[in-house]
Amino acid sequence: MASVNTPIDFSTVKSRIESTGSTCIGRSTIRELVKLVNDIEKATGQKFVRMEMGVPGIPPHQLGTEAEIAALKAGKAAIYPMIDGVPELKNEASRFIKMFLDIDVKPECCIPTVGSMQGGFATFMMMSRVYADRKTTLFIDPGFPVQKQQHQVMGIPYEQFDVYNYRGKALREKLESYLSKGHITSMIYSNPNNPSWICFTEEELQIIGEMANKYNVVVIEDLAYFAMDFRKDLSKPGIPPFQATVAKYTSNYILLISSSKAFSYAGQRIGILAISNELYGKDFPHLKDSLGISNFGRALIYKVIYSLSSGTSHSAQYAMAAMLKAASDGTFNFVKYVSEYGERAAIMKKMFTSNGFNIVYDKDGDEPIADGFYFTFSYPGMEGEKLVEELLYYGISAISLNITGSSRSEGLRACVSQVSPDQMKDLEFRLKRFHEDHPVK
Repeated sequence: MASVNTPIDFSTVKSRIESTGSTCIGRSTIRELVKLVNDIEKATGQKFVRMEMGVPGIPPHQLGTEAEIAALKAGKAAIYPMIDGVPELKNEASRFIKMFLDIDVKPECCIPTVGSMQGGFATFMMMSRVYADRKTTLFIDPGFPVQKQQHQVMGIPYEQFDVYNYRGKALREKLESYLSKGHITSMIYSNPNNPSWICFTEEELQIIGEMANKYNVVVIEDLAYFAMDFRKDLSKPGIPPFQATVAKYTSNYILLISSSKAFSYAGQRIGILAISNELYGKDFPHLKDSLGISNFGRALIYKVIYSLSSGTSHSAQYAMAAMLKAASDGTFNFVKYVSEYGERAAIMKKMFTSNGFNIVYDKDGDEPIADGFYFTFSYPGMEGEKLVEELLYYGISAISLNITGSSRSEGLRACVSQVSPDQMKDLEFRLKRFHEDHPVK
């Protein structure tokens, strides 16, 4: 237990934790932890080093904001957008995918959504309607906790496994053990991964694609952190290396492309749901019974997405179109614009490891994990859920890996985006105090 003499007033932190009514604050969802830390900051007047929520820490580029302002001035706010998106965005999304993923997706198959959160929700709902006898999603974890919450809200079954012990060739046998049962309709992962920041290799993506082909399963590839593996220069449009993708190995895919992190446009809730040309045009007999339209693309747009929102923000679509266009033109290096996250991660990881902490997911195959938007850490002799609570007394907030589907119960996820350079000294001081108060045996 933390000593009474902690950087953040002990009694205040303790009382605020008790006021939540939670039996284990370490199991809190991201938003519950955000609320708790907000309350502690307000009560104490002291600022936390906040690592619990993946919020962009870099201002949006003026390309986006100026394009959106122009759209608003042109009166777009008064007009319902088309459900399938404005042509400018659809065309630029298709072009961007070609330039940075080196795959061909037609403009009609690129659908704007209210962020990738809505894109994921719609995709999960859709995949649960495609077959009469297959409803289950397989999560290749660890992953974004809210995607499982979405399944719970919709009553869609899911299964999961932590990929940590199944990297490389071992992934094939593990996937086979689930897919061979015949009940899986889709599988999902993020790449780079939230929370671990592992990046699948070409060998692993090929295995996933081949298994998707073998068992006719759709792969949902969450590219929320597009091109943010800073170990490679993925910033040159049309020039290798490209963002790695399962789309090289299967046509059974749906891509979720977010504007939130790579383009720092989180507040306007705009993303792209890109469906392979083949899947978009495919007919499924059961869809006729479940949604009234047998065609996959039309059913997803005009039945599922339309039921969730009467289109995606009209003006925000023009903002994203402008940013994608500039990126594809080579006039906006969006990767360089957000590379600061990697620099922050390198500094912070060194501070943690210098004060007794360990990096949990530390390898990508044989090479060290990249420095990026997230990293994972643990402290010897302490379970993750307890570590979440203990760190609150030291003005540090992060989430437990337990809520991400990870098997590494000792670990926490740290997001670097909200930790500004002028907070680094505070972080170092607080980590040293924690280490002094919790000597490693």
